[in-house]
Amino acid sequence: MTSAPGLAPQQRATYREVLANRRFRLLFVTRTLTVTADSLRIMTLSVLVFATTGSPLLGALTFGVGFLPQLAGSLFLGSLADRARPRRLVTAGYGLQCAAAAVMGVAHLPVAAILVVIAAVASLTPAFSGVTNRLIAETLTGDAYVLGRSMSNMSASAAQLLGLAGGGAAVELLGPRSSLLLSAGAYLAAAVAVRLRLPDLPAPEQAVRHGSRRGFGSVLRHSWSGNTKLLAERRVRTLLLAQWLPPAFVAGAESLIVPFAGGRGMPAGSTGLLLACLPVGMLAGDLAVGRFVRPAVRERLVAALVMVIGLPLAGFALDPPWVMCAGLLLVTGTGFAYALGLQRPFLDAVPQASRGQAFGLLTAGLMTVQGAGPVVFGAVAEFTDVGVAMALAGLATVCVARCVAPWRTGRGQ
Repeated sequence: MTSAPGLAPQQRATYREVLANRRFRLLFVTRTLTVTADSLRIMTLSVLVFATTGSPLLGALTFGVGFLPQLAGSLFLGSLADRARPRRLVTAGYGLQCAAAAVMGVAHLPVAAILVVIAAVASLTPAFSGVTNRLIAETLTGDAYVLGRSMSNMSASAAQLLGLAGGGAAVELLGPRSSLLLSAGAYLAAAVAVRLRLPDLPAPEQAVRHGSRRGFGSVLRHSWSGNTKLLAERRVRTLLLAQWLPPAFVAGAESLIVPFAGGRGMPAGSTGLLLACLPVGMLAGDLAVGRFVRPAVRERLVAALVMVIGLPLAGFALDPPWVMCAGLLLVTGTGFAYALGLQRPFLDAVPQASRGQAFGLLTAGLMTVQGAGPVVFGAVAEFTDVGVAMALAGLATVCVARCVAPWRTGRGQ
């Protein structure tokens, strides 16, 4: 296990020191590349399916079908992240995504088959993402690990924006099928880079001792029992919910920005600016808190930053002008830096033998609840008002602050 040179667990690291680690740099670059490819693929397939069928429902389903199967994959296949050789599993994951994108780009598959392919790949994603996050936890220690997670979050946000924005341009210039092949090429580049540059590390010793090589049949049993044990631990469960619920509530509010702007007669073009404010705020918050705030202080600020997420959203009940709405959303985005204060407590709370599976469960749960948030608060908006529904999402986030107070995470000082 390596970390940034000379850093004690409570010593503040720098982003430069984290990037100096070769293994992290490889994982960081390849993950950023594949997140961009994911966004490009999602955007392209949504356009392709809508153009083929003319159905808004099928277009939206194509956009979201990659989320829910991740939870099933984590429940039944998540233990692979702690039982397989990392290089083989990561390379296989990127290779599978490359093959799926290439097949959908070359073959004229029916819509049902496209949805099945997307769902099948999504069900395996927790194992691939889990082993990547486990490698990062084994590569970086102390504050370097927290900043590594911060960099991963910031690059993922930027890559999603690039992939979604670039997806529209790629479809316009190249056509949807060529755009899918472009995303396949990005997955292939990531797979080749991992295969050539990542050392062929062995499977975790504890996995070998417990017979992880007896066959694939035991994966289902170990995955289910492993998740049951993780969720049975009160501290782990609290930390998972702390990382799931605020994003779910904010996703619900974010999904209402378009109808809010339209219903208030806001200027043309303001909707796009409003949608961009949240990720911009997230990038700024992660950068500022990660760079300038000491590790122990980050953990004490968790509850306060969760309040920063929720309170600005409550202002939407007052129908503010669009410039003020942009400011509120920017501030909301900065509060997402609260997650930096939970990284080390979560890592400490999870048994080392289950780290990969725990990270897979964290990611899969996050994707699932972010898909559910818009449904819940969209239904609330149907019976109340869009601004009121957004405010309720903010107040629900404020209520979570008590659950993520430092004494609840076991890190209070």
